[in-house]
Amino acid sequence: MRNNNFVKVATIAPKLEVGKPMYNIEQFLEEIDKIKNDNPHFIVFPELAVTGYTCGDLFFQSYLIEENNKAIRHLLKHNTFKGIIIFGALYIYKNDIFNCAYVIQENNVLGIIPKMYLPNRDEFYETRYFAHGTVLNNQVIYVEDFDTTFGSQLFHEKSKDIKFGIEVCEDMWAPIPPASYQTISGAEIIFNVSASNEVLDKDEVRRYMIKSFSKRNNCAYVYASSGRYESSQDTVFSNHCLILENGKIKAETKLLNNDSTVLLGDIDLGFLKYLKRKNATNRESLRIYINNFSTVNTNCNFDDSNYQFIKPFSKTPFIPTTNHESAFRKILAIQVAGLAKRITHINAETVLLGLSGGLDSTLAFLVLNKTFEYLNRDKKGIKTITMPGLGTGDRTLNNAINLAKALNIECERIDIKNSVLEQFNMMHHNAKTTDITYENTQARTRTSLLFNKANQLNGFVLGTGDMSELALGWCTYNGDHMSNYSINSGLPKTLIKFMVQCFALYEHKDNELLYKTLLDILETPISPELTGLDQKTEAIIGKYEINDFILYRMLFCGDDEKRIDYLLEKTFEDQLTKDDRQKYIKTFYQRFFSQQFKRSTLPDGPKILDISLSPRSDWRMPSDAKY
Repeated sequence: MRNNNFVKVATIAPKLEVGKPMYNIEQFLEEIDKIKNDNPHFIVFPELAVTGYTCGDLFFQSYLIEENNKAIRHLLKHNTFKGIIIFGALYIYKNDIFNCAYVIQENNVLGIIPKMYLPNRDEFYETRYFAHGTVLNNQVIYVEDFDTTFGSQLFHEKSKDIKFGIEVCEDMWAPIPPASYQTISGAEIIFNVSASNEVLDKDEVRRYMIKSFSKRNNCAYVYASSGRYESSQDTVFSNHCLILENGKIKAETKLLNNDSTVLLGDIDLGFLKYLKRKNATNRESLRIYINNFSTVNTNCNFDDSNYQFIKPFSKTPFIPTTNHESAFRKILAIQVAGLAKRITHINAETVLLGLSGGLDSTLAFLVLNKTFEYLNRDKKGIKTITMPGLGTGDRTLNNAINLAKALNIECERIDIKNSVLEQFNMMHHNAKTTDITYENTQARTRTSLLFNKANQLNGFVLGTGDMSELALGWCTYNGDHMSNYSINSGLPKTLIKFMVQCFALYEHKDNELLYKTLLDILETPISPELTGLDQKTEAIIGKYEINDFILYRMLFCGDDEKRIDYLLEKTFEDQLTKDDRQKYIKTFYQRFFSQQFKRSTLPDGPKILDISLSPRSDWRMPSDAKY
């Protein structure tokens, strides 16, 4: 297994089909066969790679559990690889479902390691399905079905003197991860089978954590995470795989590849053993960990009445303060990967988009265009429709037409005025009173047309609504609120504007028509254009910059109204009076609570930031909660 104390490791983030274990195991075997000539000693697959991580309540189904076990036995029977394979799969013990890493060599299961720490926050919901590995109380149990041991274990290949440990995804994020005890006990290599979804800059956090652990523990760390073939219902997985040695990255994948991803790297085992011999701190750590700490009580009586912040708060906290192009490209990559998965999953011939000439539909259009390029698809499959109604202005209409023209995409015009007026007549509406019926009839007519046209063209409707609109309920229920896939639902309005600005700056400066059109869209006042050109969104619900600040402080930081008011005063002191602040906060909270019913029926869409309003991943709130 060793060559002058070097070990070769490989990670594979394979293609998979969610809920199809036999298909996924065949992908294992294909990928293993492809890299045999590279002669790796270890091959690592992601968390729950046999079933797919995103099966949800299917994990409870008997058929999936049976298929999981059948697929593992199929792998054992047909495995011709002589080294060690580590992969994620289910294991049932005393009728509890465990999220586990399997360690196999040829046709033998060497051990099954349960995930110790189960995330149950934001988009993660694992305690619904799985039992904590900690319930075993550090016991290692013999299990007959795979003739192996089950529990937290350290592996020691004695003939070659290689010690290695296993973690499963979240274990790495614990204050004291299982790998800490494993490395103190002599493990030179830690393998992590993971399914870590991608949000903005999470790759940097992940990278930093692994580098730090690897350096502090003088170990190699091999991390294999699942890719874009997981469900993109609410999140996108990026196939982020890393191989590190003593804090240095030896190999790393490019995020969001459009295929199976293989990563190979060499680990200098002799170097790591040498470092461990030198490092007395590691040897002392286990003794220190099990000691009880004494508590020292203090009382400083701090006076914060005139507290001044060292650094002012950003008025636009969702927008990165530096590295704009990098942030733009990461966000774009997540959106493209999520949409690409949906298009290929349903084998859609066309994708329909209602193009209004506003910020949201503009970004959706640009992302859709990029996705077709990513998939190498004929852009004739992009169908844009502009649907002028009773309040549509020439400026936005022309911008919608010019957007499509600039990228050589067909834009069909369907005037909805007659259809809307006919519905008014049927409802005995006078067509002059610009009430909620006047507005919503137009919004729902557009949505109905898009869905019907999608049926006609064997396609699906791409939604355009954003997180700020969802928070405030600034959308028509079953109108612009509804689509087959909501590509912008993970982005607040301020970040939508940032993305369109970046498209103009970094992507389309050479396309004069598109560049000028994007600049004009950025300067156009935000409006639903349902009652006329004087209908300005920010005059009704307030400036998006301030609403997004409140959204960030409430959802990301967990601040209450009193603290948000304090921070609004500190951040917008030149713009808002005390009455203004109170009005903004009250309006935001009233709308946020009253409009939850729209978020409860939110279409699928990718999570992009640390927060999301998806009722399936991050924000679970009853629709009838009172403010």
